[in-house]
This record gives sequence, structure tokens and C-alpha cells, in this order.
Amino acid sequence: MHRRAFLQRSLGALAGAAALGSVSFAQAARRPNFVFFLVDDLGWTDLGCFGSSFYETPNVDRLAAQGVKFTNAYAACPVCSPTRASIMAGKYPARMNTTDYFGAPQPYRMGKHWTRDKPLLPAAYEEQLPHEEVTIAEALKESGYATFFAGKWHLGGEGFWPESQGFDVNKGGWTRGGPYGGKKYFSPYGNPRLEDGPEGEHLPDRLATEAAKFIASHKDRPFLTYVSFYSVHTPLIARKDLQRKYREKGRGIENEWREIGDRRWRAVQNHAVYGGMVEAMDQAVGKVLAALETEGVAGNTIVIFMSDNGGLSTSEGHPTTNLPLRAGKGWMYEGGIREPMIVKWPGVSEAGTTCETPVISTDFYPTMLDMAGLPPRPEQHVDGVSFAPLFKGGALAERALFWHYPHYGNQGGSPSAAVRLGDWKLIEFFEDKHVELYNLADDIGEERDLAEGMPGKIKALASMLHAWQKDVDARFPTPNPKAREL
Repeated sequence: MHRRAFLQRSLGALAGAAALGSVSFAQAARRPNFVFFLVDDLGWTDLGCFGSSFYETPNVDRLAAQGVKFTNAYAACPVCSPTRASIMAGKYPARMNTTDYFGAPQPYRMGKHWTRDKPLLPAAYEEQLPHEEVTIAEALKESGYATFFAGKWHLGGEGFWPESQGFDVNKGGWTRGGPYGGKKYFSPYGNPRLEDGPEGEHLPDRLATEAAKFIASHKDRPFLTYVSFYSVHTPLIARKDLQRKYREKGRGIENEWREIGDRRWRAVQNHAVYGGMVEAMDQAVGKVLAALETEGVAGNTIVIFMSDNGGLSTSEGHPTTNLPLRAGKGWMYEGGIREPMIVKWPGVSEAGTTCETPVISTDFYPTMLDMAGLPPRPEQHVDGVSFAPLFKGGALAERALFWHYPHYGNQGGSPSAAVRLGDWKLIEFFEDKHVELYNLADDIGEERDLAEGMPGKIKALASMLHAWQKDVDARFPTPNPKAREL
């Protein structure tokens, strides 16, 4: 760790200790707990409560029936690490230059990567969540919260893991973006931050067990339990019993495919292994929610459920479809960035309701502070706004949402940026600077590009996007001198 970062951490720890000393037990005890479920690569329609008739998700469906379902919720990026950073820091990835998954090729080390002959070299990006960012975990910890992390981190190398970013306990969070060691989704895990369990132990269940233990041992003080599943990311591996179940369930459901660019795009949900992975995740969610009930803290615990990017539909096994949304992970279309989001706020949110107001992953930080009755930190969550008023009959002022992905996605997407304002969404592609325009209210599947007939709308949205990119000092791809002649 750099000396500056070490000093900042030391000062932060002292500030946290001072804050604990100034916060009375009674004050802290009145604050709500948080359980935050973040699922990796879960698509917008991968839950029963969001329209799937193939995957079975009774526990998450029950959560939706008890809380609020957000139908216009967005990840800040179509791939994982940038979105995860946006949740932790309350900032757009472009502002932090954390715009690609950590470990993706930098422009100066393309080697034999498959994008080495593309027209553009990707923008350089930061490969860790900077220590200068005060994470939501650090902010809550300073106010007396116990903080726990389980599962996928993927926000930097050692020294930047959860225990260095505000979490008291870290079970399984480290550098890698998937369960690639040991027996992958089964013990032994080969994970330096997760002790191996019995032979064959299933990873999502183990993470839920660790979360339940933490809840039981910290029920007398406010806590943040952040369960960041490795599921349903590749490798595609399911429990054998669940795989058999979905193989039988999928009999007679024929594969259907669409084309996007040079990729095939799955158009039906019938993947047996993926179905088993989704249900195992749901069972793990159920175990954590049951622990809240058992320990008597469910009535004072806000539960948040979210995905980090769209479902994987155009590569790496093509395990799911996001229809009616177009494409999936790695693409700037809705299938890559619109997420299934649920929030249960006991005593405040109205059970079984739906919210159509657009929100984005940068908003979690100020919202959670607001929910906890803590002051905002506008110097930190500069790109997020609290959506807590939505649970109390209030509204949010209309605002633009932005995306900036100056990279080639493994899933086929190309460097691009986007802006949504109201029902209108503009996408700008960096290779040839062409733009596409969609009205999402009339065309959620982004099938009808309206750019040719609406130059005024194009100019207004493009100007807004470019001004934002300048404001956050966004980095851009550059021409590739070794681009292959086509």
C-alpha cells in the first residue's frame, strides 16, 4: 500500500473509532440494518417476479411481494467491476476511471488479445477501487455499524480487498472475478479469503451461512451485511440435483436465436445448468432472510437486491436471454444495463408495489445514508441521489443517467456511451461516431432506431452526453495503429 493511502487508512480508522465513541449505543441501535444482495450477471428477466416462467426463485419473489420492485433500475456499466465500484463509492465509473472489469487488457499490453486488431485501442483504466474513495462500508462503520462482506469483490489486488475498504469481516472477496480456483463452485475453493468447507460444499450456500452467522452475532447493533454472490457468473456449474430438475423442465423447449453484430443471441430461457445456478442463488437468499427472522431483526432490516450488469446472452455459453430487452452483458443496449432490483424497507415501503422511476447504482450510497438517518456526503457520492423519497410518496426530479464504456466487451459490444433522459435514450458508438436513438416507452426492445428523423433530439442528448463526459474527465479509446485492414 502506498504511504499516502496507508496514512489515509490510519486516519480513517481513528476517525471511525472517534465516531464510535461519540455515537451512543441507543442512537446506533435505532438505526436500521442493511442486507445488500448483489448477484453477478443476473439478467432483468431471470426472476419469477420479473417475468421468468423457467427459473424458479420463490425467495426473491417473496421479497418482491414484501417490498418494492424497480422496473427501471440500472447498473452504471454493462460489466461488473465498474458497477461494483459505483455502488461502493457513489460515483460514475468514468469519474474514477474504473471503466472496465479489473484484469481486462490495457491499451499498452494488448499482447495476443482478440481485440488487438480492432480499430480502436481501449482507454486506459484504473485496476482497483482507489483508497481515496470513502466507501459506503466506511461511512456506515464510522457511524457505529458492523460491516460484513461475503463473495465476489473484484475491485483490486491485495491491499484493496474488502478488509481494506471498510469491511470488518471478509469471506471470499479477493482479486478474481469468478470462482476459478479449486473445484470452482464447490469446496475446496482455492480462495485465500474463504476457508475450505467439507468436500462438495456449495459456494452460494456457504456464503449465505457465513452471512447468517454474522447476523446472529451482531443482532444487538446495526450492521451492513453485503452478500455479493459469485453466482451466476461463469463457469457454468450447477448442483447435480438442480441441473437434473431443469433438464427435465426444459424438455420440449426448443432453442431460439437472434443475431446481433457477429454474435448469436439466445432468445429463450431453457439452459438447465444456468437454471440450477439461479435457483441455488435464490435458496441462499432465502437462508439469509430466514436468519433475519430467526434473530428477530427482520423488522429493522432494509433489504436490497440488485445485479451488477445484464444477463449473459451473447457469448460464453449464452446461458440466458433478457428479452424483451435487447442483447445482454457487455452491450450498451438495455439488456446489458437494466437490472432486476428490489428494496424492502420495513414500516416504510408499501408491500408488493412497483416503481418505474429510473435509478442507477450510484444512488445506493446516498440512499442508504438517508435511510439510516445519517447526513449525506456530497463530496463523495457526487453522482448519486437518494431515492428514499420514493418510498414515502415523494418523487425524484427528472435527470439524465449516463454510461461510458470505452472498451470492447468480451460479449461482443464495442466502445460506446449512452444517455437516458425521460423515455429517450441515445447511444454513441466510438468506432465510427454513429448514434442510435430509442424511445423506451414505446420500444423497450430498442428495435426501432429513430435517429435519422430526429436531428433536434439527437443534438440535445449528444450535447448533454458530451458535456457530462467533459465534466467527469472521461477517458476515450484511441485509433489503433495496428488495426487490421478490412
